[in-house]
Amino acid sequence: MKRLTALTAVILLALTSQAAADPAPPAAEPARSTIDFRADLQPIDGFGFSMAFQRADLLHGARGLGPAKQREVLDLLLSKEKGAGLSILRLGIGSSTDRVYDHMPTILPTDPGGPDATPTYVWDGWDGGQVWLAKEAKAYGVQRFYADAWSAPAFMKTNGSENDGGELLPAWRQAYADYLVQYARFYQREGIPITDLGFTNEPDWTATYASMRFTPQQAVDFLKVLGPTVRASGLKTRLVCCDAAGWDRQVAFTEAIEADPAADRAVHTVTGHRYSGPTTVAQPTDKHVWMSEWSPDGTTWNENWDDGSGYDGLTVAADIQNTLTVGNANAYVYWTGASLGATRGLIQLANPGDAYRVSKRYWALAAFSRFIRPGAVRVPVTNADPALQVTAFRNTDGRRVIEILNTATAERSATFSLRGGHDRHPDAYVTDRTRSITPAEVVTTHGTTLTATLAPRALTTIVLD
Repeated sequence: MKRLTALTAVILLALTSQAAADPAPPAAEPARSTIDFRADLQPIDGFGFSMAFQRADLLHGARGLGPAKQREVLDLLLSKEKGAGLSILRLGIGSSTDRVYDHMPTILPTDPGGPDATPTYVWDGWDGGQVWLAKEAKAYGVQRFYADAWSAPAFMKTNGSENDGGELLPAWRQAYADYLVQYARFYQREGIPITDLGFTNEPDWTATYASMRFTPQQAVDFLKVLGPTVRASGLKTRLVCCDAAGWDRQVAFTEAIEADPAADRAVHTVTGHRYSGPTTVAQPTDKHVWMSEWSPDGTTWNENWDDGSGYDGLTVAADIQNTLTVGNANAYVYWTGASLGATRGLIQLANPGDAYRVSKRYWALAAFSRFIRPGAVRVPVTNADPALQVTAFRNTDGRRVIEILNTATAERSATFSLRGGHDRHPDAYVTDRTRSITPAEVVTTHGTTLTATLAPRALTTIVLD
């Protein structure tokens, strides 16, 4: 028994000595991702917003916002240096519903006497404040003006109203096409080119306000009229279609257009909203694709970054990342730039008064739009950490941008191998509960290796020159 005990002791001593002699295993390195700035995915047309339904008039001071505050809000929305630098302005084409600040003036207020009669168009040069806003946007450098109709004039529709859905009467197709072209001509007269023109908004949904239904086949049939009308007008306007309320429901419209040569020739850009749910598929087309309207649901004004409500800033940041990656979208157009009361817009205007408030939704969008400019290209990312949502872009001026949304509740460290150049002095900006595109020393580089320390539940924007 003593011999066995002594032998055991010897063995244990030998094992202990061997363990002491062996070096400790190396510490695990952070998961490494790869970003290939040499390769191209989809080009980026821009990020945008709308101020339709006379919200532009509100910004101009209809409820008391003074010139100095107007300029501050314009800077926030449109300035590349002071604000978001949004580069697409979505305009609403006339609808004369009676709801206060929920209507747009029409350029054809009365029935001319039939679809073949000569129409009497009217133009006030204001268009619910949208002409003024478009001119301001142009002065900031905006080049994409996207006009979209919620409804045809009431007398062109089956229900005799601009509200509550209804369909375009087939006999009025040419007259409606002429009406849309005339709207673009009025803006051309004001010095604003309508670069992108849509004839329907959410054709798959009936609203109590201005709305009009189209089936995919009806949309195709109208495009066969509108396409030649726009080409004959001499305007350099490209058609978009069809702004379905659901990104998934837009697929049927896209497939119908792709299957018809004439409609396919007419449409330059496929557009869809995503109110029916998150983007889960890419549209079945090689055309440019825009997420052309969305704001999260909510019943109160919300300025928070991450409160679990589903209409905070982090929700918007995650939706942008998902729409650009899963949906392969070329543009992201938020619904409302600024409005009143319990708005889900980016900015809340006083009602009445000379003041405004800014939401974290605004800062989420601005973290993308300020740095990822029109003409940029999304590049491939191999992401090693499922808690991180990562996108990367190469701008036309050579600047490269990495957007990292850390969805974890703890700080993360991430290492990236950069293909296509390096940067010794990258800039980083953090947007979270307490910061809004705030410069932060959270990135280091060594050759083509970049390491970032990522705050929990935060969006980190990295800019490489």
